[in-house]
Parts: sequence; structure tokens; C-alpha cells
Amino acid sequence: MSWHPQYRSSKFRHVYGKPASKEKCYDCVPITCSVHDNHFCAVNPHFIAVVTECAGGGAFLVIPIRQTGKLDPHYPRVCGHKGNVLDIKWSPFDDFVIASCSEDATVKIWDIPRHLLTRNITSARKELLGHARRVGLIEWHPTASNILFSTGYDYQIMIWNLDTKEPVIQNPVKTISCHKDVILSMSFNTDGSLLATACRDRKIRLIDPRSGAVLQEASCKSHRVNKVLFLGNMKKLLSTGTSRWNSRQIALWEQDDLSLPLVEEDLDGSSGLLFPFYDSDTHMLYVVSKGDGNIRYYEISSEKPHLNYLMEYRSHLPQKGIGIMPKRGLDVSACEIFRFYKLIPGKSLIEPVSMIVPRRGCCFGDQPVGDPLGKTWTMTGFRVTLMESDGWGCCFGDQPVGDPLGKTWTMTGFRVTLMESDGWSELYQEDIYPLTAGAQPALSAQEWLNGINKGPLLVSLKPGSEILNSKKEPSLRSTESNWYQDRTERMAMKEIQKQSGIQEKRGQKKVEERLQEDRQMRLSNGFDLFECPPPKTENELLQMFYRQQEEIRRLRELVSQRDIQVKQLELEIKNIRMDSGRPVALRMGPAVSLCLDCSAVALPSMAGGDRLGAYGLPVPDKCGMEWSPRR
Repeated sequence: MSWHPQYRSSKFRHVYGKPASKEKCYDCVPITCSVHDNHFCAVNPHFIAVVTECAGGGAFLVIPIRQTGKLDPHYPRVCGHKGNVLDIKWSPFDDFVIASCSEDATVKIWDIPRHLLTRNITSARKELLGHARRVGLIEWHPTASNILFSTGYDYQIMIWNLDTKEPVIQNPVKTISCHKDVILSMSFNTDGSLLATACRDRKIRLIDPRSGAVLQEASCKSHRVNKVLFLGNMKKLLSTGTSRWNSRQIALWEQDDLSLPLVEEDLDGSSGLLFPFYDSDTHMLYVVSKGDGNIRYYEISSEKPHLNYLMEYRSHLPQKGIGIMPKRGLDVSACEIFRFYKLIPGKSLIEPVSMIVPRRGCCFGDQPVGDPLGKTWTMTGFRVTLMESDGWGCCFGDQPVGDPLGKTWTMTGFRVTLMESDGWSELYQEDIYPLTAGAQPALSAQEWLNGINKGPLLVSLKPGSEILNSKKEPSLRSTESNWYQDRTERMAMKEIQKQSGIQEKRGQKKVEERLQEDRQMRLSNGFDLFECPPPKTENELLQMFYRQQEEIRRLRELVSQRDIQVKQLELEIKNIRMDSGRPVALRMGPAVSLCLDCSAVALPSMAGGDRLGAYGLPVPDKCGMEWSPRR
């Protein structure tokens, strides 16, 4: 390999890892001492689950994601297994359901309460009995709800349908028995129609999960595989393992041809396992090392050399396990594209590490002196709009033009310091946050079992857009219900109008005008909700949902502009008062004035010449204001 590779433009070239501060870590967590090669950690936007040490059986902790700091040594646990817990996985479509497997040859499904745990959870919602030996790995289906895959040391993969009422399920819907040794890894493609496995017999198998047929099989003598991973929609697989010289290695495979790997790259001579993670939105591959603190990351491309090394995050704290946050739980305002949770047993610590794309933003280094809100200044190619924000004294409303960072300007008693912020940018970066998989299933369990394949439902991470929560009904359905509610209200108004027997033309005219006003208010982007029937397909629902979100965003911007204009008028009034010692009248229109001291309105009367105050009364002579047409 050349020491000076050809320069390749990439927006993720300078991605860096940022560890959380001590206050934002999880301390005093009793992490398991098991030597099983698994993550031992599962994360979602609400909780972080960690396999822990427990006497007399297996247990794991479920900690609220915001409950950082030291953990109470008597914190409640989820303990119902008779053997050590080997793997845990959150449901991708319900943030309050988690699955666990254990050495007692069982798989259990748990319901986690929304509030803080006050006592140990010992009873599971469902128990899956079918494996003859300990179960070491579980995986949820990526698009179908209530479909769970499990594999154990009996060399079998079992498919479970959880969409049943029985608390104990003894018969899986399908058993795959094509392996001759322990299965080390399982991975699905995007729509869940293919399953890739890595086995201890050093083979990679591509399986049809419904029929159990082996579609392809790879066995390479120069690469002993440990973990395998589908690379999204790129029709490629990635595996980690060791070479024939026992150096840690990663290999890239073509999905349609597993005879030889496309790329093989040796990393180092360490003995720790490599955990691969792939972000299909950014096409970035992260390789986490067990036993050291390093995280390497690459960019995958369809053109050669396919595997492009970017950088490496280094830490002196070795990790035993790792957890990853789903995309819907990231901080998009900080340009965070991935987040790891490192298990550090030596310090009983869980350390979050955020992968951040550095984007140049600007922020204020000093608090405002005075009140220049609403002013717009243009200097050195930099347009600054000062406006009030929530939690800030001032913020920028426009992106910088040029590069004036580090300059300090003083004007009208307001000192502005422009400086580069740490990964912060005030606008949503759409190029690094495409539509991603949401928290709603695309298929039911029975639909998938009947042979239907469907990709995940995509949502936007934009702050103005509503992310589909996993525990409540989709907002699309609520939008549809709003249409029916509006239509019902209109029909009820017509019924009331009919029963009241309004016969006067004036009353009928008022009611019609009110209905017309309501109709105008319910027009969204020129789309009349009364005239058009509700959508019948999911695509129409999505289109209407995003159209409604765009309308809400536009109205918010309009309200923000009106607030700025109000602030500007208040500032002008204040400046006029300070410049002039006598009472001031504000011109409201032709020959119409407002006295700012006594709140009197002066306007020409019908007789001409006389001045009337509020409510048509004569102007009181409180302030001695000289009313004249020029004022």
C-alpha cells in the first residue's frame, strides 16, 4: 500500500471522537466478568441496558439514559434467568421491550416500566423454550414486528413469532439447522429477506431465513471469520477475523459472489475481537476493538478500493463491550452522526463517545450590553442578524459569508466576538442526516411469514419534524384523525345551524363567513382538507405529514420575523424617547398619531380639525403635547 494515497474528497474525512465528561458518564456500574464474545450492552433513546454480575443466576441493569453519574449499589435489576445472561437486545419498534438470552437455554421478553425502577423485575412477559443448550445470540428482525431470531450452542437458529397471547412459547415457527458448529454472528440485510451468519467452522453462509436454504457459502483459508455484517443496500458484506498469521483482519465481500473477498486488510497483531458497526446513512464503517480503547472508522464506496480509511479514535481505557445509540437518539445540533457506549470494567464505568462531523459555526463569546435586537449589520462579508433565542442572549440567524472568525466588533454598546465552536452549527445539516429508519415496523409478523418483504419506514431527524415514537400511535394516524375530526366538527356545526332554525339573512351571512374563515385557516399549502378525501396509502400519508411539518416550520419562521419587527419598533421608540426630552407622538398613518406618554390617539374628526382621544373622547391635556399635522 502506498504511503501517500491519492486524495479523496469526503465530508467525513475529519470526523473525530469526543468522549463525554465525567458528569455525563455512568459510574459504579458492576459490569459482567463473562468471557463470552458479545456486546453486553444495548441502548435506545430512553434506556441503557448492561449485563451485570449477579449471584445465583443472571441479571442485567436498565438505567434511564439521562441518569448519569454514580449508580446506587442497590439499584434494581432485571433478574429472572437461572444462568448468566449472554446477550440483550432492545426491540427496534418498542423502546420499553427488551429480549435477553442466557446459559439456562431460555430466551425471555421483558416489559420495562416508564418510571424509575423501584424493585427487581423477576417475571418476564414471555419465555421462549426450544434450545437444548445455552443461547448465546439473539437478533430482532429489522422491519417486521415481533419476529425474533435466536441461536445457541446446539448449532440451530430458531425463529420466534411473539405476536401470540401465550406467556410460554415452546415451538418456534422455523428452525434452521444447516450449521455444524457454534454460530458466532448473525446479520440481516436492509429488508430482512437475507440472513448472513459467521460460524466457528470459519465459513460465512448466506441464508434465506424463511426456507432455511443456504444460498451461498464462503470459506477462505486466508481469513478466519469471527463476525459478519451486511453493508446496507450496497450488496456487500464485511467480516472481521484473523489472518493465517494471526493478525487481526477485516475483509469485504461481494454479496452475489462469496468465492473470494474483494478487499483484505490487516490491522495489527492484537488478540482482541473486532466488532464491526455500519451506518448505512453515511456509509461509514466503525471497527471497535475488544481489549483496547481504539475505534477505527472507514468510508465504504462502490468504487475501488471500496474501503477508505478515515481516522482512529484512541483511548487508554480498554473496553470489554460496546453499545450504540440508534440514529433517532443522536444530537443533530452538535453534528453527531454516531454514539458509542464503552463498557470499561476496570473502572466500573460506561463512557459515551460521540462521533462528530466538524462544521464551522459561530456563536457569541460575550453577553449583550444594551438591547440591539432586530438590527442587521453587514461588515467584511459577514451578515449578522441579532435576535432573541431560548437560553441565549443572542444568536445568529444567518450563516457566515467569508471567514471573520476571531474578530471583535464594538458598536452601539454591544460587543460581538465571533469564534469557532466545537462541532456546533445553528442550522440543520441535511447532507449528513438523510432519511433514516424510524421506530415503526413496516410489516406485521404474519405478513413477513407469508413471504412479504419491505424496507424500513424512513423518517427525518430534522428538529422541526416529528420522529415517530415507538410507544404511541404514529403521528400520521393522528393527522388522519384530525381530518376526520375537522370534518365531524363541520357536520356538527351544520346540524346545529339546521336545528336552531336561523331564518334571518344577517345570521346566515355571519355563519357562512365564519365557515369561510375556518376553511381558509385549514388550507395547508393550498391543499383543502375538506374537498380532498383522506389518503389511502402510506405514501400519501407520508407526503401529507411532511407537507404539514413544512407548513408548521414556515409559520414558525413567520412568527419569529414578527417578533423581530416588534423588538425593532420597541428599540426605535426607546431611542426616540432618549433623544428627545419632550413627549413623543408616533405617526400611525396619515394625520393619525399616538402619544406615547398618555396613550392618546389623535385623528381628524368629521367636522375637521378637532382631535379625539381614546374611545372618541377629546384629547386630554396631560402632557402638553402640541398636535400638528407634521407630528
